[in-house]
Amino acid sequence: MVHVQGPMKTPPPGLKRLESHGLQAAERSHIPAFEVMRITGEIAEARAAGRDVVSLCAGEPSARPAPNNITAAGYTSPLGTIELREAIAGHYDRWYGAKVDPARIAITTGSSGAFQLGFLAAFNPGDRVALASPGYPAYRNILTALGIEVVELPTTLESRYQPTPAMLDAAARDGGPLAGLIVASPANPTGSMLTRDELRALHSWCVRNSTLFVSDEIYHGITYPQAGATDPRGTSAMQFGDESLVINSFSKYWGMTGWRLGWAILPEYLVAPFEALASNFALSAPSPAQEFALDAFSEETYAEREAVVAGFARSRELILEAEASLGWGASSPADGAFYYYADLGPQLEWCGDSVTYAKRLLDEADVAIVPGVDFDPDAGNRTVRLSFAAGVPAVEEALARIIAFQEKVAR
Repeated sequence: MVHVQGPMKTPPPGLKRLESHGLQAAERSHIPAFEVMRITGEIAEARAAGRDVVSLCAGEPSARPAPNNITAAGYTSPLGTIELREAIAGHYDRWYGAKVDPARIAITTGSSGAFQLGFLAAFNPGDRVALASPGYPAYRNILTALGIEVVELPTTLESRYQPTPAMLDAAARDGGPLAGLIVASPANPTGSMLTRDELRALHSWCVRNSTLFVSDEIYHGITYPQAGATDPRGTSAMQFGDESLVINSFSKYWGMTGWRLGWAILPEYLVAPFEALASNFALSAPSPAQEFALDAFSEETYAEREAVVAGFARSRELILEAEASLGWGASSPADGAFYYYADLGPQLEWCGDSVTYAKRLLDEADVAIVPGVDFDPDAGNRTVRLSFAAGVPAVEEALARIIAFQEKVAR
């Protein structure tokens, strides 16, 4: 079954329709808040009150680089500095053997800015864009705010929580042509990855059906590949040609979350529209961040970040080793990123749903995790996401608290 979400006519639960002197907020603003960021605010308040909260909530690496000397502070081209765009092109050659023209690279205010400008440039109101569920909620919410019809493809463990060409065939047959498909590999919240052949099959479907293939590659490099993996850092759509919209960021692999810097690689026909939108919406991405990001592609930085990924791998192993003690249900294959996504299974018997579980865990054990409702509007009331980006000590402490909390509840 394919779920279709169009522009909201009424606010979602928990979102009040604000009115003042006969004025009211625009309907496009009636989208759910990002639950992760709301919980992050609660964590800050709890810590300010003196509570020792361990957060496995936000997807933010604990190891973050710091700049030495930053000199630039003015505007740059709407598409970013040529030096950084050339450095990113070199990165694609180094990691993927893909030749990318720097003229097709746009530097943006985080990957969020790339999604906003990319969707505005590529899609019209009423267009149908498909994405996997569970998935990153901002895809759905940005598209909805822009009046674009969201076609959710319910996925399961059997498909590794990733879309398939058969799902796309069904979506197009049931509702009409798809203007776009958004794919993330590794994915948030599941951490699942597509093989090169699987990604190629989706890309080929899009090319045959005049559907824009949007590849979210923000977690590339944070992977735990099986022996013999074709693309151990992740497969880029740039390896298949120049037809796709590829989006990435300095926030995850490079740990530069607060610098709000990302990029888009654009098919030729979107370059001019994207630049026009960028020049009006943002003028340019922050120039100090662009200058700092040039250091990301040095041999020294690559080595430092690989050591950070090795730390993620150790944190991941801690969670996998604790699965029996956690006593939850089925979990997603955490092939990449730094997330563990699981059904609460037997725990639902006492808590009823994942929102209640997460709230009680924070209130009674000072551990913050994310209920799955952010990522899956249908089955997310059963699931939770743990981020192990916080590092080994935080994960060890959180697991001990979670297990003790569940034992206490069981008594």
